[in-house]
Amino acid sequence: MIRVLVADDEPLITAGIRTVLESAGDIEVVAGVANGREAVAAARRHRVDVVLLDIAMPVLDGLAAAGELAGTPVVMLTAFGDEENVRRSLQQGVSGFILKNCAPDELIRAVRAAHAGEAYLSPAVTRQVLGMIPADTGDAERARDADRRLAVLTARELDVLTQVAEGLSNAEVGRKVHMSEATVKTYVSRILTKLDCANRVQAALLLRDARPS
Repeated sequence: MIRVLVADDEPLITAGIRTVLESAGDIEVVAGVANGREAVAAARRHRVDVVLLDIAMPVLDGLAAAGELAGTPVVMLTAFGDEENVRRSLQQGVSGFILKNCAPDELIRAVRAAHAGEAYLSPAVTRQVLGMIPADTGDAERARDADRRLAVLTARELDVLTQVAEGLSNAEVGRKVHMSEATVKTYVSRILTKLDCANRVQAALLLRDARPS
C-alpha cells in the first residue's frame, strides 16, 4: 500500500481526497492535517510514502512545508495554478503539481507516479512549464539526439505527442486526433516508455528540440 498524508485546511476537501485515493485499492490515507507545520511533523511520525500539500494553508504554507520534506515525494494540490506557484513548486523539487479541478483518476496517477520516483504535472501545468523554458534551436547535437529518439515513434504516436506538446489534456488530444480518452492515455504511456521520459513535459521538450521536418 502507498501511504499518503493529505494536508489541506478545508476538511471537506481532505475527506473528498481520501475517498478518491482509497478507491484505488493500493493507496491508504494515513493522516489528514490542516497546515504545513502539522504536515511536516505528521509525515515524519507516520513515515509516509507521498505527501499531498495544498499551497494556501495557515501557519506554514504548502510551498514552505515542501522545502522541509526533503526525501519525501510531494505532490502540490491546489486551486492556484499561476506561474509563480508552479515555478516555486518546481524549485522546491516537488514530484507533482495538479489542480483541484482535476479528474479523480489524475489524482491517483499523480500519487502513484510520485511513489514510483517519477514526476507528474497536469496538462494545464505542462503548458505553463513549457512557456517558462526558452526553446534552444541552435544546439545541433541536441537536435540530432532528439531526432534519433523520436524516430522510434510511429506516425500516429508522433501525432499524439505533437498535441501533448501543445499542453492539451488527454480528452482534448482525443478530440483532435479522433480517439477515445482511454486510447490517448494508452498512447501517452507508450510514448513516454519509448522515449524514456518521466513525464509529458520531458517528452514535449524533446519534440521541441528536434529539427523541423
